[in-house]
This record gives sequence, structure tokens and C-alpha cells, in this order.
Amino acid sequence: MKKLTSLFAVIAFLFIGFQTVNAQSLTENKDRPEVIAKNQTEVLTEKYNLNGNQSRAVFRALVKKEVDYQKKVTGKDQSSATVRSEKEKIDNSLRTEMKKILTDEQFKQWETEN
Repeated sequence: MKKLTSLFAVIAFLFIGFQTVNAQSLTENKDRPEVIAKNQTEVLTEKYNLNGNQSRAVFRALVKKEVDYQKKVTGKDQSSATVRSEKEKIDNSLRTEMKKILTDEQFKQWETEN
């Protein structure tokens, strides 16, 4: 009976330990594209007084940019012509998207700051 109780206590302890470790791994990773884009979107929404549709579209554009950056630019040799070319394509794509999303006044402000 004592062994059974001890075994049950060990199993319960391991179960609780695994749950704690699992819960800690679920916290937001600050390197994820969605987290980066969310933070940038919040700043842009407040700065340019974006409406809900604009905020959602800006978020999607920024997520796409961050995903592309992580795939093609981040961690690569920044002096490489290929990497610079990819970075320029990504930046131009974001610029095009932002021009569609923002009003002319908002876009001019955004463009001067970037």
C-alpha cells in the first residue's frame, strides 16, 4: 500500500511538473512575426489614427513582411547582393501594400518616417 501511494505521488508530481513546463513554453515568443507585427500595428494605429479595417490590413502586411524577412534576410550576410535585393523587394512590397491601405496623408507621414 505504501508503494502504491508513493507511486501515485510520484506520478502526480511528474504530471504537475510537465504541466508547468508546458505552460511556460506557451508564452509569447517575441521573435515570432505575429508578435512583432502586432506591436508595430499598435504603434501605427495610435500614431496615424487608423480605423479597424486599416489596422487589420496593416497587421497582415506587417506579418507578411516579417515572415519574408525571417526567411530571406535575417541571419544572412547583409552585404550580399542577393540579400540586399531580397530586402529591397520586401520593402517595396510593404510600401505598395501600405499605399493601398493608408490615406494619402497617412501614407506621406509613414513614408517620411521610414
